[in-house]
Amino acid sequence: MSHAFAYRLAAPTGPPEARGAPPPRYRREVVGDLIIERDMAVPLRDEVTVYVDVFRPADERPVPPLIAWSPYGKHADLPVTRLYPDGGVAPGQLSPYTGFESPDPLFWVGHGYAVVNVDAPGTWYSDGDATFISPEEAAFGHDLVEWAGTRPWSNAKVGLSGVSYLTTSQWNIAATGPPHLAAINPWEGWSDTYREVVRHGGIPETAFWPYIARRWAFGTHLAEDLLAETAEHPLFDSFWASKAPRLERITVPAYVVASFSDQGLHTRGTLEGFKRIGSKDKWLEVHGGKKWGYYYSPEGMARQLAFFDHFLKGVDNEVPSWPTVRFDVRADARTALRKEATAWPLPGTHLVVRHLDAASGRLLAEKPATPASVDYDAEELGRARRRATFDWRFDEATELVGGARLHLWLSSPDSDDLDVFVALQKLDGYGDLVGFNYYAVFEDGPVALGWLRASHRELDVARSTDSQPVLTHRREQKIPPGTVFPVDVEILPSGTRFEPGETLRLVLQGKDVHRYPRPLTHPAHADSVNVGIHRVHTGGEHDSYLVIPRLEQVRAFGEAGATSVEAPPRAALPRRVRPAPPTPDLPRA
Repeated sequence: MSHAFAYRLAAPTGPPEARGAPPPRYRREVVGDLIIERDMAVPLRDEVTVYVDVFRPADERPVPPLIAWSPYGKHADLPVTRLYPDGGVAPGQLSPYTGFESPDPLFWVGHGYAVVNVDAPGTWYSDGDATFISPEEAAFGHDLVEWAGTRPWSNAKVGLSGVSYLTTSQWNIAATGPPHLAAINPWEGWSDTYREVVRHGGIPETAFWPYIARRWAFGTHLAEDLLAETAEHPLFDSFWASKAPRLERITVPAYVVASFSDQGLHTRGTLEGFKRIGSKDKWLEVHGGKKWGYYYSPEGMARQLAFFDHFLKGVDNEVPSWPTVRFDVRADARTALRKEATAWPLPGTHLVVRHLDAASGRLLAEKPATPASVDYDAEELGRARRRATFDWRFDEATELVGGARLHLWLSSPDSDDLDVFVALQKLDGYGDLVGFNYYAVFEDGPVALGWLRASHRELDVARSTDSQPVLTHRREQKIPPGTVFPVDVEILPSGTRFEPGETLRLVLQGKDVHRYPRPLTHPAHADSVNVGIHRVHTGGEHDSYLVIPRLEQVRAFGEAGATSVEAPPRAALPRRVRPAPPTPDLPRA
């Protein structure tokens, strides 16, 4: 196969049998109302054969196929409930046929669909070299859509479904325009691998990315060595551009689901995907819960079914009258208000500017006239406070929804570069920290996060807006030690409600604000350039400020136009965050 890039290829992480995947052998069985065909060999371009499992109705009638394109293994050795017991999916909730982050075949076949679980090329026993989120993978996905759309058991209208990588692959495949692709359901997946996963604000991500790059690469063929490539491509270049699907080319109907809780992984990319795809028929939902919990919830499944029924079966239902955007405004990890809008970013928001004041530690409505500065110890070695904080206490109910922009004046007496870690947090009326759902399993997370390596501060002027700075990441620009310089930090989108007496806190520090012990999976940044003290300058000629969108109309809980949403009762779900059981031959990051 000819590659667009000279991919770094290496031996796979391990053999398929080490993870319970038996060698492929076609077999067909009927279980109740299901026909199950295992290890069907599907020929694709370039003489590559992939293996798929197909689940479809036993009466053989033509139905719409839903494809789950995945590197995680169709043999489903690590279901969500085992790998992430605090992910919001209760034991026994899914059938044993359900692949990791994939549609449950028992549910979908029961509603008149086929489910096609595929081992992506180069993974497990499928042919070819494994490349990930690549143009080559997208072309193979195109072929599989066309195969599924032309089977005797297919009604010729194919859908794509699944979470995380299975959403990123949806963007990638849909952008190639397969004729038989009729609808997609991207459910929390990044759309820019460099900015959203590999380098947060230019800072290398050192926990999730090394872990997931190895987890994808089980097989019998060579696999893309993503970690070697990451080291070779520290800046955004044509290699990383190839792993950012061309969203504008997507024109099929799309039901896009994002969350405010997957900060540092999927929040940004899913919302960017919705904004940029060219689909005429598209809807967005932004929830505040856990991605797997909501994907497999009764409400989530019902909305997926209605969407696919309309576009894959032609059912005349409520989908065309759906509001373009539904979004949650979170009060805490368990409670939110659900609202509707006509677009994203939301119309009816007002960009509020709050100025940092180092003297008082507050976020002020007016720029402080008197210059001030505050130091924090970027290495947390005890030389100074470990963070700088700035508070905005609310006198009236306020809802902040959308991405934020932080303009900072900084200096570092001891270094020509620095990494700044930013968090927005909520404090209740007693001054106690309020936790939110975060990274699929945690419930003590932030309102929102942001990051920046100062040498990556160059802005893409064409793409940046008043509330969203976008960095070029094309070059490094070091700063002489002690120089005071401005930066703009992108703070990821959030939706949060504050009652009178509650506080928004802005946190600045030199290490991750929210940290968890290994082997729990979360974003971390151990490869830092920080040395010594960071100084934040405010007031006078060094006006540091926060820009954040505020909803104009704020209703109380229970009023018309705002529906209260509560998470499932705790008793129905695992209650304690626990590490997943160890995976054979796969050290957890």
